[in-house]
Amino acid sequence: MSDPSQPILVATPPSSATTRGNIVFFFLILIALGLVWKLAKELEILYVSALFAVVLMPIVNWIRRLNVRGWHPSRGLGIALMILGVGLILSLFFFFALPPVLRDLRQFLTDLPQRIPEVVAKVRHIPMADKLGIDTAAQRLQNGIEATASFLFTSIPMWLSHVFDLLTTALLCLYFMLEGELAYSFFLSLLRPDPRRRLDATLRKAELKMSKWLLGQGLLMLILGISSTIAFGIFQVRYFVLLGVLMGLFNIIPVAGGVVTMLLVCVVAAVDSWSKMFEVVIFYLIYTNIENGFITPRIMQSSVDLSGLTILVALLVGTSLAGVVGALVAVPTAALVVVLLEEYAVQRAWS
Repeated sequence: MSDPSQPILVATPPSSATTRGNIVFFFLILIALGLVWKLAKELEILYVSALFAVVLMPIVNWIRRLNVRGWHPSRGLGIALMILGVGLILSLFFFFALPPVLRDLRQFLTDLPQRIPEVVAKVRHIPMADKLGIDTAAQRLQNGIEATASFLFTSIPMWLSHVFDLLTTALLCLYFMLEGELAYSFFLSLLRPDPRRRLDATLRKAELKMSKWLLGQGLLMLILGISSTIAFGIFQVRYFVLLGVLMGLFNIIPVAGGVVTMLLVCVVAAVDSWSKMFEVVIFYLIYTNIENGFITPRIMQSSVDLSGLTILVALLVGTSLAGVVGALVAVPTAALVVVLLEEYAVQRAWS
């Protein structure tokens, strides 16, 4: 039985004003989701341009810190100098590096289907090779290569249709670099002082992490690409320019990217001779030890803290959601998410 001395609590129904507010909030959420669905492409362009602006701003700030007899470049001049530098690098790449890469790619796609029987003939000399279904695998590989080559050449018009999107993204990136601080300050002004300071510190930490990782990883990819191209050229490996560029590009995927491309290089080298394949393997083992023991600690340092699993998952998810664009922004987005989770979600033990 209940104690008569205790007060009886009676639940009061919500007021009509609260009910109307909940209904309005529900429909506002539906409208917001509908707008996101409708403007998915435009929001993607905005996000990519803002992210690249965040990543490139440290370069602009470094230019602005240059001291020429007490004079420092303005923000606009710093952005203009950065654009000139990027344009010069791209021009040199398209003029000197791209033609041999395309030539090797065309020759590789033409020669490989005819050279697969040579590889199969060599593999047949390996003990127990007849039980591995070599002929079936070779036929599937040949069909896959022919289909891939056909897709690459027939999809060129589709890539050209995205030129306007690329120009829009570049223009928005410039505007974000010029006026991004105003938009950022307005966004933070919507929060109360304490959450504002916390979010500001978190986002600046994420910006530093993204910039450091991209700069360090870009240098590692460049070093591996140049070293591989020179080494494969010395070893007289076929398509050495294409294979060296692939080694550098796929180095963005820790461990797995280098292993996959090295297997491809080994197959190409083994078609000519086993000695070339052994030379390639020895080069890769020596380079891996030098990179892990000397290059990576000095370039990446210990403040980046992005694990290989995080990078791989980010690349898979980004590619699945937005193709090549998603792959480009996957790792910076992963760095941002990791910092936000560490600040707001990770429960740390009391010391």
